[in-house]
Amino acid sequence: MKKMTLAAALAVACWTQSALAGGLESLKAFVSEVRSARTEFVQSVADPHGRRTTESTGAFLFSRPGKFRWIYLKPFEQLIVGDGEKVWVYDKDLEQVTVKKLGDALGNSPAALLAGDNDVDRAYTLKQQPAKGGLEWLEAVPKDPDSTFEKMRLGFRKSNPETIELHDRLGQITTIRFTKFVRNPKLAADTFRFTPPAGADVVGDK
Repeated sequence: MKKMTLAAALAVACWTQSALAGGLESLKAFVSEVRSARTEFVQSVADPHGRRTTESTGAFLFSRPGKFRWIYLKPFEQLIVGDGEKVWVYDKDLEQVTVKKLGDALGNSPAALLAGDNDVDRAYTLKQQPAKGGLEWLEAVPKDPDSTFEKMRLGFRKSNPETIELHDRLGQITTIRFTKFVRNPKLAADTFRFTPPAGADVVGDK
């Protein structure tokens, strides 16, 4: 058996270190380099037995810190807007708006991780995961014991989030897949403003 040359050994060591740091480095690069983004998504929910129960489509825009617009288009229209101070949830069919303080509403949600500040270690315990399906993965476990989910898995491609898996405490898995991801687009100033439609009931922290 041929001995590995010093150059080859160094190359393997560098590759191994890069592979091990892939998901974590992708997240760090994303939160440091991306101040705003625009993307489309498909969201599906699977029960504890792996059976898909619902599927939704829509768009997501954000501007750090704490401003975002999460738009559900199909099968039901719903709009979630974070204006930096409050989060507004508008259910078109119910003609109802729910408003909460930003911190209370976001908690440890995907929007908090993607659109929040750069201090992700404060809210999550991050664990490197093996690369799979062409994506660099990591696991984010909320430090808040009252979080509605146990863990979140994020898959990155070229430092952009492509897949998020939310594992809740009932065994359900919500999967969000992003497409047409645009980094640092110029977004209109009123993108993250929300005015309740005339006639809608407004409940919560007005």
